[in-house]
Amino acid sequence: MGTHTIHRLGASLLLAGAAACGAEDADMTAKAEKAGGVELFVSTKGNDAWSGRRATPNAAKTDGPFATLQRALDEIPTLKGAAGLQPPVSIALRGGTYFLSEPVTIAPRHSGVYAWDGRQKKEQRVPVTLAAYKDEKPVLSGGTRITGWRKTKIGARNVWVAELPEVAAGKRYFRQLFVNGKRRFRPRLPAKGLFRIAGLPDATPETPLREGQRRFEYADGDLHNWRNLQDVEVVILQRWIEARMRVRGVDEANRLVTLSARTRFVLRDDHEAHRQEGTEYYVENVFEALTKPGQWYLDRNKGLLYYLPRPGEDMKTAEVVAPRLAQVLLVKGGGKAGPVQELHVRGIAFSHTEWFYPGSRACSMQAACDVPAAVSLDHARGCSFERCNFVHLGTYGVELLDGCSDVELRHCRIADLGAGGIRIWHGARRNTVADCVIADGGLIFLSAVGVLIGKSSGNQVLHNHIHHFCYTGISVGWTWGYAESEAYGNIVEYNHVHDIGQGMLSDMGGIYTLGVSPGTRIRYNLFHDVRSRGYGGWGIYTDEGSTDILIENNIAYNCNRGTFHQHYGRENVVRNNIFAFGGPTQIERTRIEPHSSFTFEHNIVYFEGLDVLGKQWAKPAAVFGGNLYWSTTGTNLNFGGRTFAEWQAEGMDAGSLIADPKFVNVSTRDFRLWKDSPALKTGFVPFDLSTVGPR
Repeated sequence: MGTHTIHRLGASLLLAGAAACGAEDADMTAKAEKAGGVELFVSTKGNDAWSGRRATPNAAKTDGPFATLQRALDEIPTLKGAAGLQPPVSIALRGGTYFLSEPVTIAPRHSGVYAWDGRQKKEQRVPVTLAAYKDEKPVLSGGTRITGWRKTKIGARNVWVAELPEVAAGKRYFRQLFVNGKRRFRPRLPAKGLFRIAGLPDATPETPLREGQRRFEYADGDLHNWRNLQDVEVVILQRWIEARMRVRGVDEANRLVTLSARTRFVLRDDHEAHRQEGTEYYVENVFEALTKPGQWYLDRNKGLLYYLPRPGEDMKTAEVVAPRLAQVLLVKGGGKAGPVQELHVRGIAFSHTEWFYPGSRACSMQAACDVPAAVSLDHARGCSFERCNFVHLGTYGVELLDGCSDVELRHCRIADLGAGGIRIWHGARRNTVADCVIADGGLIFLSAVGVLIGKSSGNQVLHNHIHHFCYTGISVGWTWGYAESEAYGNIVEYNHVHDIGQGMLSDMGGIYTLGVSPGTRIRYNLFHDVRSRGYGGWGIYTDEGSTDILIENNIAYNCNRGTFHQHYGRENVVRNNIFAFGGPTQIERTRIEPHSSFTFEHNIVYFEGLDVLGKQWAKPAAVFGGNLYWSTTGTNLNFGGRTFAEWQAEGMDAGSLIADPKFVNVSTRDFRLWKDSPALKTGFVPFDLSTVGPR
């Protein structure tokens, strides 16, 4: 196997500039028409009353770039000729932050179209490009600057405060703050770790799983009648989701808290029969806990924003931004107008969004699937985003909704996220996410996913670096059980996925699948450091009904509950993978069914302890063969209550061995094989992961 080196790439990618947009002081109209296209310019120093054909204002300040992207887009329909054709249009955004009062909207009339050319009797591709001007860095922001800071004191503490009349009037509220381009956090208790619910006055051991509560008993000293108590938020970790609710009241005499909404599940960690204790939680936005530099607190009643600056921060000159909008760019096609087509976006950043559940809702059913994205595409075809930044967001970064096809995201950075990275949702087809960094998500909605694919087929997730999420890295499919599924033929290859779960939620994995998925391939990926809070924490997790999936040439290691787990499914092929250091058990299956669950062949399983198989193996109902097993603990391995000889006597693992695979350096997780590795005798074929992650 070729060199395998793990690079922790971090979360930095420089925005790349677009191609040069012409001389700044030239008359751009004549030049563009001669070249067969039109260039428009947008600048924070522009004016929407100008022509938009110049990159800079003229000396007389009578003409120059537009001030807003929306104005430039609205110019496009006026460029159509008599034959109904429009020339290719490039919109160049100068550097700087464009603070939006509403999302930029792109409709079919703004986009490139496949127009009928009556003279040549053929369709014409007419692209529209939105790009950064040269190497400048434009940002479309859904936030507003906060100014007018003054010093004050809270007890003995020196703090800065800004007055926000909109907040005091009940017209605005936010859960995020960014200072000089860095996310700052509200006070949280406990500062480290989690509180545990002490009791449930409204539930018994027989209370059904999906009967939630509005009250719970807390341990002595955990909660108090804090200032502005109803602005304090309780975040409860429940299996694979989080529930975020405001406090209605605290009864300190009885140590009882009442919440603003009902939780989705009973507040008890009883997934495993021996666990009947209450679940865990933390609280945010406690004024009395405002003690550490970099923390902030928003007093909703008085409209006051408090901030404790970090060393070196001068609030008189700092750029402080709070979100106002849920979304910054809407690409909306459909209906008689058709899809938005041939829209290409290069080198633009999208930042500062925020959203929260309406009414009394506290969570999504899974994967924070109800949370929107900062950039939303609906019925878009043949569009692309390249070298864009989707950062400092309270939502998902990008979503591809119904009718989106052949959309590409390449070499983008999607990071510092309240929710997840990319949501490819129901009705989307044949989209590609490649060479992207998708990192540091779930900062508000913990259950969000790096790349979430719903009822959507033919998508490709290739060469991405996905890391530091509180739930799953990649999720494919949205049909539970064996019903007909619309998620098939999805390709997940050469991705580097790590630091997933981080001990916050359960029932998750580096990659997670659902439903009947013929043609879906999971190959040449690297999954590692997957850690759940309770049950779960698997490298590769085929959940309910996962069927006809090829899992081949992957490496999964350092998973706290197992490297491969299938809840239930059929006819999956798990072949030629390396599974290492999977926790208590290595290979798990939850449900015994009359059909074969999966074929497990030519894999290497390397671990500590003696248990190879976990969960339900009273009846194998699977095919094992040509595998190599090795434990650093010893050779008396346990195969579901059987010795290796007994396991083989039942017709399992023919041609398999218990032997040291002879990795080059297992302590550094270098899983290349020496030439005399016994794994080669079992049919294992070395593979190369040297190009895993962005190219």
